[in-house]
Amino acid sequence: MGRLFGTDGVRGVANADLTAELALGLSVAAAHVLAEAGTFEGHRPVAVVGRDPRASGEFLEAAVVAGLASAGVDVLRVGVLPTPAVAYLTGALGADLGVMLSASHNAMPDNGIKFFARGGHKLADELEDRIERTYRAHASGEPWDRPTGAGVGRVREYDQGFDNYVAHLIGVLPNRLDGLKVVIDGAHGAASRVSPEAFARAGAEVITIGTDPDGLNINHECGSTHLGKLRAAVVEHGADLGVAHDGDADRCLAVDASGAEVDGDQILAVLALAMREAGMLRKNTVVATVMSNLGFKLAMEREGVDLVQTSVGDRYVLEEMKANGFALGGEQSGHVIVLDHATTGDGTLTGLMLAARVAATGRSLAELAGVMERLPQILINVRDVDKSRVGSSPELAAAVNDAERELGATGRVLLRSSGTEPLVRVMVEAADIEQARKVAQNLADVVKSALG
Repeated sequence: MGRLFGTDGVRGVANADLTAELALGLSVAAAHVLAEAGTFEGHRPVAVVGRDPRASGEFLEAAVVAGLASAGVDVLRVGVLPTPAVAYLTGALGADLGVMLSASHNAMPDNGIKFFARGGHKLADELEDRIERTYRAHASGEPWDRPTGAGVGRVREYDQGFDNYVAHLIGVLPNRLDGLKVVIDGAHGAASRVSPEAFARAGAEVITIGTDPDGLNINHECGSTHLGKLRAAVVEHGADLGVAHDGDADRCLAVDASGAEVDGDQILAVLALAMREAGMLRKNTVVATVMSNLGFKLAMEREGVDLVQTSVGDRYVLEEMKANGFALGGEQSGHVIVLDHATTGDGTLTGLMLAARVAATGRSLAELAGVMERLPQILINVRDVDKSRVGSSPELAAAVNDAERELGATGRVLLRSSGTEPLVRVMVEAADIEQARKVAQNLADVVKSALG
């Protein structure tokens, strides 16, 4: 049996892979592991629990709440809120643990469980491993030490979470958005209320799409993974920009007034220069992953901003930022972390800060994003293969070497197994789009034959 925890919590098809029994068991295990680690010492423990609007989140939330309360943890249910809101509230309320139920950008049938430590930070890998070991031991029949009487946890709704989080977002903005017209695509997800409210309170004229979640339509042909409707709406309404979130709103992509995409690399570039100008870009450094476009690296070099690159995954970006005191980092996919104001990627905050830069400078988003030129990049997801053998296949290694020789200094190749889905990602970058497409398809074919 493989490791339950991936790069972003535990995910799977709800009620098939991720069952109510698993959700309950992991929650009890998390409570016991954190108690053993001394997190609850000297006080009655409290957890914040939130979810995105997926239908399966309703029964999974009930299972998580039951598990925590049965282990003696008091629970504050904050309802449907973005992942970064749950992280923020975990810290702001002094809770010992946060739990978010979401599969982020994945399709509706999936769901996931993500745990936050005190302060709203992601759990360390070592704690996740201990939670998994504890869960497996008790799933095999080892009895739990269960509190009784007044020792069981109490559960209550925390209705102030929405307003507290929106107030936090408005409070950290460098300037208002008066005069801007913004289209927001909420992906029928967790930011469907939060993001439009925050932009409106900040002074923007707001037009919304993808903000009517029914439990079944999350991420369906909308949001940060499907920008077509946002592009059309921005052009139709003559908006200054558009902002797209994913299901749990920990990421943000944008489009400019012409409908052209502005990806996470470009957003990072814009915010890096804005934060440097404001004296907030600590150590004159931005953190990104190895998936970042080569154009981003070249732009930062030209602008005199230092770049540190990590493995793919916002958790690795965050680890690097925390370890070395950096203030800004993120991924091409739109996970952007502004560590002075958030402990994780925050799509609403990112969109607000991007819009604030447009408002403050009077320059269009297209002009601001033009600080970097995106080199052609082809990404192919290869499914139904053994992703665990990506680093050990001689056939694949030889194919990668051949591809790198063909591209030379004008491009690069990156193969990696997904941490959240059962597939291998093939990324090829080159000065010429047709060359990138050809090399990527050749590699994808080798992945299929070598690992299939």
